[in-house]
Formats: sequence, C-alpha cells, structure tokens
Amino acid sequence: MSVYIRQNSSDQIYTKNTWCILNPIEQSIKEKIERIGTPLKDWNINIYRGVLTGLNEAFIIDGTKKDELIAKDPKSVEIIRPILRGRDIKRYSYDFADKWLINTHNGSKTQQRVDVNNYPAIKEHLDKFWDKLAKRDDQGDTPYNLRCCAYMDDFSKQKIVYSEIVQSPQFYLDNGEFYIEATSFLLTGNNLEYLIACLNSKPISYFFKTFYAGGGLGEKGYRYKKAFLINLPIPLLKNIDYKLDTFKTLIRNNNTKEIDNIIYKIYQLSDSEIEYIEKLI
Repeated sequence: MSVYIRQNSSDQIYTKNTWCILNPIEQSIKEKIERIGTPLKDWNINIYRGVLTGLNEAFIIDGTKKDELIAKDPKSVEIIRPILRGRDIKRYSYDFADKWLINTHNGSKTQQRVDVNNYPAIKEHLDKFWDKLAKRDDQGDTPYNLRCCAYMDDFSKQKIVYSEIVQSPQFYLDNGEFYIEATSFLLTGNNLEYLIACLNSKPISYFFKTFYAGGGLGEKGYRYKKAFLINLPIPLLKNIDYKLDTFKTLIRNNNTKEIDNIIYKIYQLSDSEIEYIEKLI
C-alpha cells in the first residue's frame, strides 16, 4: 500500500475557505482560472430569483385564457406578460410554451401597486381562486397582489436568464421581453453578451462543474446555485484582448467553437490542458 501511494499520489493545496482533491493537470487549470479570472461576486452584477406567485394556477395562464381576459376587458393587456419556466430556457434560445403572467405586482421603484379593481376581467378570474389566494404566504398588500419584489423593474430590461438545475449550460440573453418564474434566475449588469458567451462555453462549463458546483445531481446533472455561481472566476472584459463586438458577432453567427477557442486563450491554457478538458466535455 505504501508503494502504491508513493507512485500514485499527488500534492494537494488546502485553504481555509475550500479544498478539493485534484490531479496535477486539474491543479494547474484551477490555478490559472483563479489567477486570471475575477469571481462573479466581484463583478457589478445582480442575480435574482424569478417571480414567486404563491399560486401559479391562478397567476400563470395559457394563451387561450389570456385572449379571453383581453376580449372581456382590453385593459387586461396592460398587466399580462409572457413568462418562461426553467424548462423553457435553452442555450442561447428558448421554447415559449404560451404561458403568461398576470402581473398584479405590489409596486416597484417606478410603478404604483396594481389595483385589481381597475381590471375587472382579471379580478373575476382571480376571484375563482379566492380561498387559496387569501391563504397563501406569498402575497402583497392584498391577496390579489404578488409579493413585494424590489427588482420587478429588471424583468423589463436586458438580462441573462437561466435554469438552475441542468445537464448542460442553458443561459439565454433576453432583451426585456420575458418574465421568468421561480424555478429560474435572472442576472443583470453590463457586457452581458460577453458574459453569456463565457457562461455557455464548454470550457467554463467544465470549470464550474469541476471546481465550483458543489457536486453533481444524478449521473449528469448539476446546479447553478447562486452561492456556487458567484465564485466562478471570469476575467472582466476590460482585462482581456477582445472587444464586446467580437462576442456579439460570434453569438449572432452561432460560432460557439470559436468562442470556446477564445476562452481557452484568455485563460492561457496549454495544449495538453485543452486536450484534457475536451476529452471530458
């Protein structure tokens, strides 16, 4: 046993914050990404959870019901918004399932609380769920209103939306069209085209799964939990030799292979390190 250990062991680095057992090539990769990258928690970004209604059956409706409510009262269109679920979000895209949020929000930085009495068709619809509405924990000033959400305005801005539990990265850049429900997350900030190119790339997916994801789920799954994701080191755009327009063009042309190649160069990975990663992803 002692001979086997001498022949097959490798030195490990332990810190007061985290530790993990890695082979020499993994240690080299991790050292480079943490030396070159900046953890997302030190970026000027925010990560938020999607809308928590407390009663999806009342507040998330299909297209048929949406059309019915608008036909009864055209004002209904003012507070009905398209919404994506976690399963609808894909890598650089989405599959819209014709789901819509009745956004009776409880007010925001720019808007007053929605008074449901101004939307009689929607009030009539919600009244059918009154017993459950009134008893749910997640509600605003009235049972008709959604819980307070300080970042409600951010759903109408450019943002990255993503599924938390996945088998591969599923980040989509939304320009303010969609709301997302509570199984998903949104990320706001600057240079989002660059950041989403990184997050959807194969090498950074490997970095996250191997060093930061906190373990897998089942055979292939893993979780983009906020507490894990904010530790992922990605170089700030100002610190690399590529411009934002480069990433915009590559995304527009669906040139994901070139994005991967650029990411490898940014982290200064060797040919052997790249080959090692490519065999695992």
